[in-house]
Amino acid sequence: MPNRLAGAASPYLLQHAGNPVDWYPWGEEALSRARAEDRPILLSVGYAACHWCHVMERESFEDPSTAAEMNRDFVCIKVDREERPDVDAIYMDAVQAMTGSGGWPMTVFLTPDGRPFFAGTYFPNEDRHGMPSFRRVLEGVAEAWRDRRDEIEQQSTRVVEAIAGTAALRASPDPLSDDVFASAVSALKGMFDPEWGGLRGAPKFPQPMTLEVLLRAHVRGDPDALGVVRRALARMAAGGIHDYVGGGFHRYSVDGRWHVPHFEKMLYDNAQLARLYTRGWKVTGDARYREVAERTLEYLLREMRHPDGGFFSSQDADTDGVEGLTYTWTWDELISAGAEVVATAFGAVPAGNWEGTNVLWRPTPTESVAAKFGLSVDELEARMETARAALFERRAWRPQPGLDDKVLAAWNGLAIAAFAEAGAAFAEPRYVDAAVRAAEFVLSRLRRDDGRLLRSWRDGVAGGPAYADDHALMADACLALAEATLDARWIMEARRLGDELVRLFHDGDAGGFFQTGSDAEELVIRPKELFDNAVPSGNSAAADVLQRLGLLYGDAKLERLGADAIQVVRDLLERSPVGFGLALSALDLYTSSAKEIAVVGDPQRAETRALANEVWRRYLPNHVFAAGPATEDVPLLAGRPERDGGPAAYVCERFVCKRPVSEPAELAAELDA
Repeated sequence: MPNRLAGAASPYLLQHAGNPVDWYPWGEEALSRARAEDRPILLSVGYAACHWCHVMERESFEDPSTAAEMNRDFVCIKVDREERPDVDAIYMDAVQAMTGSGGWPMTVFLTPDGRPFFAGTYFPNEDRHGMPSFRRVLEGVAEAWRDRRDEIEQQSTRVVEAIAGTAALRASPDPLSDDVFASAVSALKGMFDPEWGGLRGAPKFPQPMTLEVLLRAHVRGDPDALGVVRRALARMAAGGIHDYVGGGFHRYSVDGRWHVPHFEKMLYDNAQLARLYTRGWKVTGDARYREVAERTLEYLLREMRHPDGGFFSSQDADTDGVEGLTYTWTWDELISAGAEVVATAFGAVPAGNWEGTNVLWRPTPTESVAAKFGLSVDELEARMETARAALFERRAWRPQPGLDDKVLAAWNGLAIAAFAEAGAAFAEPRYVDAAVRAAEFVLSRLRRDDGRLLRSWRDGVAGGPAYADDHALMADACLALAEATLDARWIMEARRLGDELVRLFHDGDAGGFFQTGSDAEELVIRPKELFDNAVPSGNSAAADVLQRLGLLYGDAKLERLGADAIQVVRDLLERSPVGFGLALSALDLYTSSAKEIAVVGDPQRAETRALANEVWRRYLPNHVFAAGPATEDVPLLAGRPERDGGPAAYVCERFVCKRPVSEPAELAAELDA
C-alpha cells in the first residue's frame, strides 16, 4: 500500500512511496503529529541518483520488520535534498558537528520541534565495518527518548547553538585585497596533484570553481596557474570520470587517478565543466577542450532536456540495481568494436580493469599506443572515433539508468549560462537557442502568478519558493544570455532577479545572504549557505552577480552589497580556499579593473555581431557586456550613439572611457590592452 509520498512530485520521494515505512514529506502535518504525540522525528535525506541511498532503502526501508520499528517509535520524514536544500543544509551541518563528516543518505533524529540530537549517514542492516546496524540505532535512540530525555534536550541545544554559528558569522573588519586572492591561489596550487591533476588524494572531484580561480590567476600573470589547470583538464578528459562514449562527466572518481567513477551524472557538474572547458579553449585554443565541451553539451541536449526546454537534474549511478551497468564493457565487446589497439587505448584488459569489467579511460598517451601497434596518431584517433560511434549505438540498446526529471531553477541557471557562453564562443546557434528556451521555461513555469521564483518543477507541478542560489544563478544565466543574444531584455530580467535577491535574502544585520527568503517557513535556524560545494553557494553567487549588475546599471549600492557578501567570508578565503571557489572569483572581480563593454547597434547586422565576436571569443573574467540599440533601460547602453551610421563599441574601465571604435581589430586592441 503506498504511503504519504505517493502524491509527491520528486522522483526521489516517489522511489520510497511503496516502502512499508509510514513516510511523510517535510511539512506541518508531520511536525504537528510529532508534537501532538511527543515522538521523535526520524529524518532521512537523500536524492534520486544516490547509490547508497538505494542500498539503504533495499536493506532497511523495504524490510517490514525494520519499517514496523520505525513506524512504532518515530514520525518518519523523507526529504529530497535537491528540492529542500535549506532542510538539507541545516541538518547536514548537524551531522558534521556530531560526527565530523557527512554525506548521503543522511539520517538525523530530531526532537518534535526540529532540534537534532543524534545523526549519521548510511547505516547497514547488520553490524559491519565498525558501524552499528540501523535497527540497533533505532532501538538505542528510542530507549534514550524514553529514559534519558534530559540528555537529549541538552545535546539538541548544544547542536543547534553550534550550527547557528555559521549563520551568525559577521563581516571581517579587514579589507578585501589582492593579497587575499594571491594567498588563496598559492594555497590552491599546493593542493593539486602534479601527476594526475585535480586535488590530491581520493576520492577525486572535478572542482570546476577552483580551476576557474586558477584560470583567473593566469590572466593576472601567475606563471604556474595555467599548467595546473591544463593538467586537470587533460587528466579528467582522459579519465573514466569522463564518458567518452556518450559525452558528459560522472560525479567523481573513487580513486586518485580519475579512473573508476561514481557513475551518477549531475546537471550541475556537467554545466560547470562545459563552461570551464569552453573557457579553457578560449585561453589556450586547444581543440580537445572544445571537443569535450561540445560533447558534454550534446549529452545534455540528448538525455537531460525536457521537450519544452528545461533541463533535468540527474541520472542514477545504478542501472537495474547494478552500479555502472550501462557504462562498462567486456574485453570482447571492445575487440569487436575496434580491435585490440582500441581496447588497449581505452585502458582495458581481458579480465577487466574494475570488478570484472572495463571502465573506459585513456591512461597511456595516444602516441605510445599508436607506436606500439605501428599506427600514426591520426590513424589511431580515427579508429577510436569509429569504435566510439559503434559503442554508442550498442549502449543505446542497453537498460538505462534512472532519470530524475525534475527541473531546478539554480541548476538550470548553470546550464543556461554554459550553453549561452559556448554558443557564442563556438558560433553555434543551437546552443544559444537551447539556452533561451531553458530560460523561458524556468521564468514561466517556475514562477508564481505574483512573480515569486520557485525552486522546482516536475510534470506540471511546481515546488516551493526558490532560494538565494536560484535567484543569483538565474540572474547570472540571464547576463550570459544577454551577451550571447545581444538582447538587452535579458539584462533587465537579471536586474529583476537581483532586486528580488536583495529584497528576500539579504541579511541587513550581519551582511551576506540567507539561503531562505524572508517569506519562507520558519525552521530551527535560518540558514546562511556560505561554502561553495558542488554547486555555488547563494552567498557567493550573489556576491558575483550583484557586482556585475552594479557595473551594468551604475548602481553603487548593488556593488556594495556584492562586496559585503565577500566580506562575510573574507577570513575564510585564505584558510579554506577550496570551499570558496566562486567567492574567490567574486573577490577577483572586486579587486580588478573590470571592463565595461557596450556595443551599440542593430543586433542583426553583421557589423554588430563582428564586434561582439571579439568579446565572445576571449576569456575576460572581469567584464560586463551589453549590446543592442541605445536605451535608457540599461545605463551602459544609454546615451551612446552609433558611429557614422554603423555600430560602435565603447570600452570603459574604472570610470575612464576609451574612444568609440567601429572595427573589430580596433576593439580587439582595446580589449587586449
